[in-house]
Amino acid sequence: MSRRVTQRDIARMTGVSQATVSLVLNNRTGDDVRIAPETRQRVLDAIRSTGYVADPVARRLVSGRNRILGVFTYEPLFPSGAADFYHPFLVGIEERAEELDCDLLLFTSGRGRRVHDESRIGLADGTILLGRHVDELDLRRLVAERHAFVSVGRRDEPGVPYVGADYPSAVAAFLDRALALGHRRIGYLGTGGPAESHADRLRGFAGFDVAHLRPPAGLDAALTRGLTAVFTEEYADAVALIAEATARGLAVPGDLSVVALAEPSGGGPVLDTLARLAIPRREMGWEAVTHLTAVIEGAAPGQRLLSCGMVPGTTLGDTRHVS
Repeated sequence: MSRRVTQRDIARMTGVSQATVSLVLNNRTGDDVRIAPETRQRVLDAIRSTGYVADPVARRLVSGRNRILGVFTYEPLFPSGAADFYHPFLVGIEERAEELDCDLLLFTSGRGRRVHDESRIGLADGTILLGRHVDELDLRRLVAERHAFVSVGRRDEPGVPYVGADYPSAVAAFLDRALALGHRRIGYLGTGGPAESHADRLRGFAGFDVAHLRPPAGLDAALTRGLTAVFTEEYADAVALIAEATARGLAVPGDLSVVALAEPSGGGPVLDTLARLAIPRREMGWEAVTHLTAVIEGAAPGQRLLSCGMVPGTTLGDTRHVS
């Protein structure tokens, strides 16, 4: 997505504060507004030269708000390997907040703490919830008390606004690809819940008799059932399955195809050849901010799912030559 020029950019270019840029943009004058004519002209020249156009969402933000958006995390993001997974979400959140000329305030939960254990979320105009496992009691209370918030990721709790990934459609598309390559005995390695993102992946096999392998089941379970392909809920499980197959002298995808329904996380090995889903993490973060600003302004809480991409890789092979 292209990045638009913001008031902060104009402020940096002209060496003035963002507040000064805002005053010039709104043509504020009077005894209480002291801006030197040459400063005002410098800002106007920068606006013209960059083609700056105020974002319509930002213009709708009610005056008098803090213009601070909170991000509440349910699991540690820094400096662990998990940051590799969450980094694109945070990039998208930051980019959109920058476009809207809003500041970000990161609330780091740590273990065992919930949103309402910290009244400081009130410092922000609204809050984005980020993490795989979001506390259900938090969600119910936020909805009941009409807080302005948006969850990154689909949630089952009624009334929760969210921006999530459309896992069922993406998994179904990958399944169709596998079927087109001749696979009929396919396994799903994962819990299938209770996290909504896991349940949604398993739902992608609706109408197909998939063999559900639950961790710590692995290669032996797949071979015993005569599976030709295994879709894994977690990226690391796909990597481990391939490593075990290779160590036993089996070919991937010749003897067994493997598909990961997740992105790399946790700092483990990354296989460039692995067939996998591409989760629109940056776009989800960006859209979450847009959605949150609408909620702050009184829009009805909504729910949106973004399409996932498909990385074909080389670990999903053709079995149509096999009798």
